[in-house]
Amino acid sequence: MEEYLPLIIQLISGAVGGNLAGKLLPKLDLGTIGNSVSGILGGGLGGTLLGMLGLGTDGGMDLAGILGSVAGGGVGGGVIMAIVGAVKSAMSK
Repeated sequence: MEEYLPLIIQLISGAVGGNLAGKLLPKLDLGTIGNSVSGILGGGLGGTLLGMLGLGTDGGMDLAGILGSVAGGGVGGGVIMAIVGAVKSAMSK
């Protein structure tokens, strides 16, 4: 279970990041469920990309590892939500 904890943290923080980005960027808002789903996807992707760059967690659950998971997930979630919102907005015009 401990090896999955960073991923779980990234997915949850991605959902939070997606919803936060939706509130900060109301023109790109996808609604709570849309923001959460795109945020979860972005959280997993963001954490994976940071891990590939050597900036994410190494599987350790020390404070730096937890903060890395939260930051990677939150930023990734917000970015993916904004991209999906921009594409949806552009397609509806």
